[in-house]
Amino acid sequence: MELMRLAVIYIHLLACCVAIGLVFASDAAMVKDLLKGGVSSGHDNEHMASLQKSVANALLFLWLTGAAIIGIDYIEKGMTYFNNPKLHAKVIIVLLLTFNGMLLHRYVLPALMKAGSLLDLKVGVRMFALFAGALSGVSWLYAAMLGVGRPLAWKYSLTELLLAYPLLIVLGFALMVALTQWARGRRMSVAAQPGPWMLAGIHAR
Repeated sequence: MELMRLAVIYIHLLACCVAIGLVFASDAAMVKDLLKGGVSSGHDNEHMASLQKSVANALLFLWLTGAAIIGIDYIEKGMTYFNNPKLHAKVIIVLLLTFNGMLLHRYVLPALMKAGSLLDLKVGVRMFALFAGALSGVSWLYAAMLGVGRPLAWKYSLTELLLAYPLLIVLGFALMVALTQWARGRRMSVAAQPGPWMLAGIHAR
């Protein structure tokens, strides 16, 4: 049983690593686009669809392997295993992550593919996209931290385990809003500058 549990945990960690890598590679590309003034360089429709499918598959593997780990631990430890606050925290975060992923899939990604850039989204959609992105990034990292944090089990209450979670989401959202506003200002200032043809006309006069 121990070897089986080890094998399932290994697959679980691989799926988590793949998902985190894909999410943060996409986030890094989006931040790079914002620093360049919102000119998209890698968020074409085919890329976004492939990313969406890969993350969804990784999340499915996480659910399946996570459920298998819970089943194995239940067989070994009985019903007392379900009283572990760390388990409750992980389930809550994964549920939020799954629901957030469904919203991203249904609303944010189609709007982003249609607009072509985060800066071209309507204000309400853009704010929702930024919040959903912050929730996604923080949730993946927080879930991974709880997954490897064996000393946290039974030592802290659910409230203590999740205390930093909403604070990190708010911080991530605020940073992305600030970066987006800076990128919009930079784009507007560049657009307001006279082009070479305008300067040539001024000099001709």
